[in-house]
Amino acid sequence: MSVVDISFDHPLKLEERATMPLAGGLMQNGYQCGMLWGAALAAGAQAYRLLGLGPQSQTEAIIASQRLVESFRARNKEINCAEIIEMNWKASSQRQLVTQVLKFFLKGGPIGCFSMAAKYAPVAFSDINSTISEKPVEAPPYPVSCAAVLAQKMGVSDMHTVMAAGFAGGIGLSGGACGALGAAIWIIGMNHVREGDKDFAFNSPIIQAAIERFLESADYEFECSKIVGRKFENVADHACYLRDGGCSKIIEALATPG
Repeated sequence: MSVVDISFDHPLKLEERATMPLAGGLMQNGYQCGMLWGAALAAGAQAYRLLGLGPQSQTEAIIASQRLVESFRARNKEINCAEIIEMNWKASSQRQLVTQVLKFFLKGGPIGCFSMAAKYAPVAFSDINSTISEKPVEAPPYPVSCAAVLAQKMGVSDMHTVMAAGFAGGIGLSGGACGALGAAIWIIGMNHVREGDKDFAFNSPIIQAAIERFLESADYEFECSKIVGRKFENVADHACYLRDGGCSKIIEALATPG
């Protein structure tokens, strides 16, 4: 996220540090690569700078996130951390975990991830720029994004609300791990950073409690497409689903202080 935001001349240190729990595919659960969560936040930040708060900026953030997912998949074949690094962070045994960690490091380990991030940053910058500079797609009325609705309920700023919008539908409607859950984890992360907590990334009891509430409300499914039973066709489809009360149970569970 930081590399992309610096490209836009708007570094966001607090927001960047709060993305740490999204690494490893959402608290090391192997879902969408942390680069995608960060790039979607950068898309939302740029949409807010240019369009302010409203359905249009949230729509542009979601569409930009769709493109980010497409370009990431085109370059890396997969979007989930577990498939990219061929490692299951939640291994069934200590021996299996050690074996996978060794394999990860033999294949380049973190250096490979840093290299991938450096190569993806200019692509993400271009995707965000081109999407938001194009003729805008007609925005549906509120609510537009599940993640933005959750962000508002958690009391964050207008900018942070639009930043989270692209998480909708499992990041850009791709059907991956729930965008509202990702938004909640990121927002809790920002609270930890503000409080000076440097070791919150993977051991925050507040984040763990939010995940437990989420799982209980989502029938113990992580991925949007499994929770909803399908992938959303477009922004209007997702907005209609929200207006009809879709995911309200999940949003309320995540917005409840734990």
